[in-house]
Amino acid sequence: MAVESFRAPSVVDLVPRQSSRRSHAVYVALQKQIVLGDLPPGKAVTELVLADAFGCSQSTVREALMRLNEEGLVRRLPHRGTFVAPCQADDARALLSIRRDVECGYLQRVVDRAGPQVLGLLRDHLNAMRNAARDADEYLLSIHDRAFHTALFEAADLPLVEPILARCLIHNHRYKILNSQPNRALEETAERHVPIVDALKAGDVDRLHEVLAHHIATIVDFGPDLTDTPRA
Repeated sequence: MAVESFRAPSVVDLVPRQSSRRSHAVYVALQKQIVLGDLPPGKAVTELVLADAFGCSQSTVREALMRLNEEGLVRRLPHRGTFVAPCQADDARALLSIRRDVECGYLQRVVDRAGPQVLGLLRDHLNAMRNAARDADEYLLSIHDRAFHTALFEAADLPLVEPILARCLIHNHRYKILNSQPNRALEETAERHVPIVDALKAGDVDRLHEVLAHHIATIVDFGPDLTDTPRA
């Protein structure tokens, strides 16, 4: 199993921390391995093995796994153990639909509340995505991509809904990464965010809805097709 070093502040510090520094580092390392498929769906993970790999206590690993369980990236089953969560098309399709409803449903609130600070933050994440794409760092691009959409939605000031969007985002990215062909178009992925910034800057709600809905629906441009009617 590939083990992430604890000395990775450029990545670890980008992910919001909700636990001790060491537990957070383990959480980020495991999240990366799950999103990129280094820990594949269905793989069993044990606290003892992970604690030995990371050189930490089992309680530190347990805290990280509990957070991953809350995100739906692992499943902790009583008397059976902990397993990397499945990554199925039906789940991804449903989450994509929820994401579209959440992100596109409150854009008037976003436009009314988003000022220069929000625009600046979006541009910062866009430039970070461009840099990650040039470095072929798909995980770092994913972090800034998710942060871009989170920052946009935060302007709507609906804090109880934000965790729903966060869950949709990480699972959409995971499914796309695990099912896309090699040599993915990372630079094009970053540039897809430019029309969103332009529409928000113009304060055009209709245009923002149009480009954001298209952006979400065509995530399949660089990944698997999720637009087919799901099977009953």
